[in-house]
Amino acid sequence: MASIDYARARRLLARRDPVIAGLMRRHGDCGLETAQRSDHFRALIHAIIAQQLSTKAAATIEARFAAIFDGSPSPAAIARVSDEQLRSVGLSSQKLRYLRDLCVHVLDGSLDLDSLEDLADEDVIAALTRVNGIGRWTAEMFLMFRLHRPDVLPVGDLGIVKAVTQAYKLRSRPTPARLTKIGETWRPYRSVACWYLWASLDAQ
Repeated sequence: MASIDYARARRLLARRDPVIAGLMRRHGDCGLETAQRSDHFRALIHAIIAQQLSTKAAATIEARFAAIFDGSPSPAAIARVSDEQLRSVGLSSQKLRYLRDLCVHVLDGSLDLDSLEDLADEDVIAALTRVNGIGRWTAEMFLMFRLHRPDVLPVGDLGIVKAVTQAYKLRSRPTPARLTKIGETWRPYRSVACWYLWASLDAQ
């Protein structure tokens, strides 16, 4: 899949949407441009561990988890470790089940992480959400921050909903349908527009 042409994306968004143009002037270069394309498996481990935790708590558990595997957890290595040892780093029983299911999918080939780069966005989402604990939102974040896909609009993201409400001075929070309609202006660079909307919240 082609990478994002950020210069072209900024020109197009600035021309089409004065609200996003204002956010781009305020926040500078798009942070997606420097987001790391880390190992897909590690990225999914992080996504599972980080669910419903603060950044600090998630980082602590993830560091303890990685230490079990000398910093390089693999599906096969995780499969060999006992539930008790994995719980000892702070994993809940639910997240342990999610990690086990991820490993099963990777090991049996039903989730081919190497092929994700070549799949269309919806096919990536379909592949990832077969794993227990990985929902559409997590798959969308994977598309944006790991695969650097240019045209993702996570209408279920509370930050995007809040940012659009504030930036466009809406009287009520937009429904997914209205958010999708607003986002039509940003195609084919909805991922870039979303980054600037998130940035507008971080600046508050």
